[in-house]
Order: sequence, then C-alpha cells, then structure tokens
Amino acid sequence: MITEPPLAPPVSPTLSGRPLFRPPAPVPLRRPPDLFAFLKGARTNPLTTWTAEHFEAPILAGEGVLGRVTVISDPAAIRHVLVDRAANYRKDDLQRRVLAPGLGNGLLTAEGDEWRRQRRAMASLFTPRTVTGFARPMADAADRIVRRLRRRGDGRRVDAALEMTRVTLDVLERTIFTEGLKRDPDALSQAITRYFEAIGPIDPLDVFGMPDWLPRIGRLRARPALRFFEEVVGELFDARKALLARGGEAPRDLLTLLLQASDPETGDRLSDLEVKANVVTFIGAGHETTANALSWSLYLLSQAPDIRERLEREVDEAADLTDMSALPLTRAVIDEAMRLYPPVPFLSRAAIEDDRVADYRIPKGSLVMIAPYVLHRHRRLWSEPDHFDPDRFLPENRGAIDRFAYLPFGAGPRVCIGAAFSLQEAVIVLATLARATRLDLEPGHVVTPVHRVTLRPGGGLPMRVRLR
Repeated sequence: MITEPPLAPPVSPTLSGRPLFRPPAPVPLRRPPDLFAFLKGARTNPLTTWTAEHFEAPILAGEGVLGRVTVISDPAAIRHVLVDRAANYRKDDLQRRVLAPGLGNGLLTAEGDEWRRQRRAMASLFTPRTVTGFARPMADAADRIVRRLRRRGDGRRVDAALEMTRVTLDVLERTIFTEGLKRDPDALSQAITRYFEAIGPIDPLDVFGMPDWLPRIGRLRARPALRFFEEVVGELFDARKALLARGGEAPRDLLTLLLQASDPETGDRLSDLEVKANVVTFIGAGHETTANALSWSLYLLSQAPDIRERLEREVDEAADLTDMSALPLTRAVIDEAMRLYPPVPFLSRAAIEDDRVADYRIPKGSLVMIAPYVLHRHRRLWSEPDHFDPDRFLPENRGAIDRFAYLPFGAGPRVCIGAAFSLQEAVIVLATLARATRLDLEPGHVVTPVHRVTLRPGGGLPMRVRLR
C-alpha cells in the first residue's frame, strides 16, 4: 500500500529544529512476501516488496525467487563490493535482460574489457571543464521553459513531470545534437516515457531466467518506441558522420566528441554501434533520471513552504544561476530529492567468484543487491530518514554523510559518468524555475512513487503554475 502524506508536516527533531514533511512511500512489509506476492509486486511496483527489516539490518541474506540474494546496506560492505572487489562483481543477467534490448551495448550495459575501453574513451567527454562549458546551453533551456510557462498564464495546470521531461530533452538537444532534431521533440519525449512504462514491469520470464527467444509483453509493447529511438539516433548519426567525412565544421557537442573519442591506451575509436548505443543511453537513461530528480524536487518544495521560501531568497540573490557555488540550498534540495526518490532505486551484481562480505559468504553466481531506495532511508544511517530535510546536504553538514550511504549515481569504477552533468543541469533548471514561478500540487492529487527502471511519480505530477 502507499501511504498518503499527512495533512500537516509532523513535528520531528531535525538539524535545524523545524517541522518536516514526510512524503509518500510504500509501507514496508512485516514479513517477506510469498512467491505470488513477490511476482505481483515486482511487476506492478517493486518498492512494495521491501520489508521493514531491510530498512534496519545492515546485511540480509537468504534464498528466494532469484536464488541466493544478499542485500547490503552497510557502507563498508558496499565499498567492498563496488570498489575494493569490483572486478569480482558484474551486472547480473536480470538487469541486462531488462536494459540491453533498448539501450544496446553502451556504457550502461557493457561488461569486462568492452566496458573498460568505452569508459576510457568517453572519460574526456565529462571532465569538469567540459561539463562547465555546457552550463550556458542548460541555462538557455531553463529560460525557454520559463517563457513557455509564462505564456500559459498564472494559475494554469501543467504536468510538471512532463514539463521536466521536455526541459531535460531540450538540454540534450543543445548539448548532444546541437544541429537540432529532425523529429518533434515532444514525440521523442513521449516515446521515452512509453519505453520505460513498457519495460519497467519485471517479467516473470526474466525472473526465472527463461530464454530470450520467449516473447516478453513489455518488450513487445516497447518495440514502437525502440524503433523511433533508432530512427532518430540513426538520422542524427548519419548526418553528423557525413559532415565530418566532408571535412565540414561540426559543432563541438557530445555527438561530435563521441565520434572522435578514442581509447587513450589503444587509440581505438568507438564503433558506430557503440556510438549509437551510447547516444540512446544519454537520451533514455540520462535524460529520464534528471527529469525525475527535478520532478521530485518540485513536488517536495510544494509541500515544504519554509524551504521553498529560503530557496527563492537564495536564487533571487544569486548573480549567476550557472554558478553552483552560489546555490548551496538549491543543490541540497536536489540531493535530498534523490535521497528520498533515487533515480535508480536498486543496483544488483552477480559474484564471479566466491567472496565474503563482513560475516556473510557470497557464493559464486549469487546475487548481491544494493538498493539506494532502501539505503537512503535506512534507520541506522540517517536521522529522520523518511522526512524531507535538505539541510542535511548543506556544505556544513554533508561531511557527516558516509560516501557509501548515499548512492544516487552509484559508486566505484561504474559510477555514473554523467553525474556532474546531471547535477549541474538539475541545479540550473530548478534555480531558474524557482526565480520565476511557484508550482503547487493540484489539490486532491495523491502522489505515488512507482519503480519503472527509474523512480517516477506514477500518473504524472499535476501542478498549478503561479508566476512570481
């Protein structure tokens, strides 16, 4: 079940001593679900399958539908798996079955030497200097959404989740393919949403490891969106490659950088298929996660008027909304939104060889699960874990947070390569919106977090726009 938010924020002890808002989340189960309940929950909303013990125990291990599974929420143990012994843990087959059909063999799904070669080749695309160079296009996209909301007029109802999808897609258009899309951007945005809605429900055939040739309902439903992705990316790729072949002056965007990227150790460039797969990954996974982080931030601010007023004062006083150092509270709101509603709710790995984590044996081939959704709300790691308190991420407080207790972008060698890009984009867009508008949740709408590969507000996020 999903709990509705209380009518008034509960009074709780906090870093600042003020009342806090407790946003909606599934009530943890008292005991593990049986097979039928697990399969039903995994298909409708995997968040509903976690038990109260998961939010209290550092490590839990046992046999289940997926075989032996060890769920780790201890920061030292997480470091062991994702950093110290990262070479012993690969992405498991279930993740690959869900993601690979749509995202191809790009950086998110590749393994072993293929992944290392791609990662080395793309490292230069996301250096601090390169990311900072994209701040102006991000600000232009943010200004554009403000103009669109102003044209609609004060008090108009919008789907904030859809608007955040549009603005993050606009950012990608200005940074990946600056010559513009050949298709309607809204059509691409809708295709991305349909894709995640289709592949999000976990198919029992994948849970039980059935052969890939058996048809999955989700994959069948996702095919039109996938074909659309392939056509859009193919058109962009072919046009840019032809321009480069003619010796034309190509824009220095991410698409050109991808086509020119090479492994510094071998000098090998990415293949055409790898370039296309990574563009799809940037458009799909990268754009989706940032849009969700912004959507949750707007929702949480709408329920915490005191924090919203502080954020508005911060952005009103800032001389430059592309200067992250001038926006510590804005950044803290984004961080806290991703703590409560992490873009990727769980990570899983399969052990290549036997290992031991703390006092637990990890057999070869067994599954290790690190769930940011659980980790970020763990009773042993956080004060008031279910409440919205961005102050915990302010510069003077965030040093108390263990690096491996907060994983919105993962950690270790496979940490999200676009993390700095995404954070910069989210801060600039949120600050620009807060300076010009207030978005209030439509009265009577109950917000429901739903796990569909990423973590999104189910049924959209209807809000009323108030112009400042």
